[in-house]
Amino acid sequence: MHLLTDLFAFWHAQAGKLGQQTLQHVALTAAALGLGVAVSLPLGIWLTRHRRWQTPVLGVAGVLQTVPSIALLGFLIPWLGIGAAPAILALLLYSLLPIIRNTVAGIEGVPPTVVEAARGLGFTDGQVLRRVQLPLALPVLMAGIRTATVINVGVATLAAYVAAGGLGEFIFGGIALNNPVMILAGAIPAAGLALAFDFGLGLLERLSARHLRAVGGGLLLALPLLAAGYWLPAAAGRLRAGFSPEFVGRADCLPGLTAAYGLAHLPSVVLAPALVYEAARDGHVDVIDGYSTDGRIRAYGLRVLRDDRHALPPYFAAPVLRPQVLQAHPELGPVLDQLSGQLSDSAMTNLNYQVDYLHLEPKAVALNWLRRKGLYKEPRPLPPGAAAVRLGSKIFAEQYILVEMYAALIRGQTDLAVTTKTGLGGTTICFEALRGGEIDMYPEYTGTGLQVLLQPSPAVLDSLGGRPAAVYGYVKAEFARRYGLEWRAPLGFNNAYCLLMRRRQAGQLGIASISDLGGYLAR
Repeated sequence: MHLLTDLFAFWHAQAGKLGQQTLQHVALTAAALGLGVAVSLPLGIWLTRHRRWQTPVLGVAGVLQTVPSIALLGFLIPWLGIGAAPAILALLLYSLLPIIRNTVAGIEGVPPTVVEAARGLGFTDGQVLRRVQLPLALPVLMAGIRTATVINVGVATLAAYVAAGGLGEFIFGGIALNNPVMILAGAIPAAGLALAFDFGLGLLERLSARHLRAVGGGLLLALPLLAAGYWLPAAAGRLRAGFSPEFVGRADCLPGLTAAYGLAHLPSVVLAPALVYEAARDGHVDVIDGYSTDGRIRAYGLRVLRDDRHALPPYFAAPVLRPQVLQAHPELGPVLDQLSGQLSDSAMTNLNYQVDYLHLEPKAVALNWLRRKGLYKEPRPLPPGAAAVRLGSKIFAEQYILVEMYAALIRGQTDLAVTTKTGLGGTTICFEALRGGEIDMYPEYTGTGLQVLLQPSPAVLDSLGGRPAAVYGYVKAEFARRYGLEWRAPLGFNNAYCLLMRRRQAGQLGIASISDLGGYLAR
């Protein structure tokens, strides 16, 4: 009941944004569906006349259906940029298989005797198709369209990751912020849209063929307007920002910076964390959020805007683990602590650069660093039935590197086996995997533990004052009290949130700090 109350309160507070996201979601789905029908229906009809092509065409459509959505979107961005274009094309590709397959099945399912009777009445091939085969195949054909529609409504949530809007903004923001209310605020309307589209298509199926053609033609004429509408906001403002869902939703990130620096006039879109750097490098956006030790800052020619008012909290990296593991294997603690205080900001930035830009394997980068520091030892032979330590990580290079460092230390200095589960996604996924006992340890950041997982009151945040030692002490104590989890000592570097611009553009505009950015926007 409490969750339901919070959900309705959230919808009431975010009514304007919810309406905007819902319209965006409808536009994406309708545009992709209209294009999908325009492509798939003629292709399906053609395949009924050229049967030897059915297997290869349906095979290609089936392969496209199996490509992960986020991978397909990432593949399309270099050619189409960010926004509605890659999202609509991806949805179009996912709609091909069900519509083509059902078009073929519906037309070929018309009894041959009926077709022959029509020909006996003097019908041409075109008349047989329009007056006999398509009307009789309509239930099967519409079933394919309805299947494609439900698929597209679900996949369209991922459009938020490429700045195409939609209800995915709430969903992914809620996942990043460990906020179930925000997740439901996007997921429930998305499910409702799927039901509404399916119901509407059911009504459309009952129309006569003449009315059906008229409605379909109107939809196809509307498609350019639907797609073009997405690009109109991009022209507003002299600078455009692209931010990750977590940065948009966290009180200490974009909302805090907006209040501290007056960034209200900066138009922004939501992007997948893995895409923000590429979007800035390729000129699709001008300002992005990032991490101060990310190797792509150097690789892509970006500039960190100085946080001259110290609005962003510290984010010192440290391992978080289940204390049961230390109780069962006390030798593990001293091994993990060998990295404490050993990694400076510049050292971590250089390691990230090697992975992000030079494309070296995280394991090789980690082992080379351990060797230079004199910490590497060859893995020990494992005794029979050796216990295993399960290490997890989020889905970016720095986490991969840190996990490989810990794995090498454990293998070389204990009799424990190591398994790794890297690329687990956002903070919430790693944290819940740790609490649920699916992993034993993962690298976390004090600012993330404070703001995302603990979510203290404003009074507590004010008392901590952004002091690194105070934040670490509070996070360590509260994790032990609330969750029964242990933080070890920090590794030394502060991977804080930051705002980034292309170095050349920032220099031309005279922007070196976030205050400069706020002043530029206010002109």
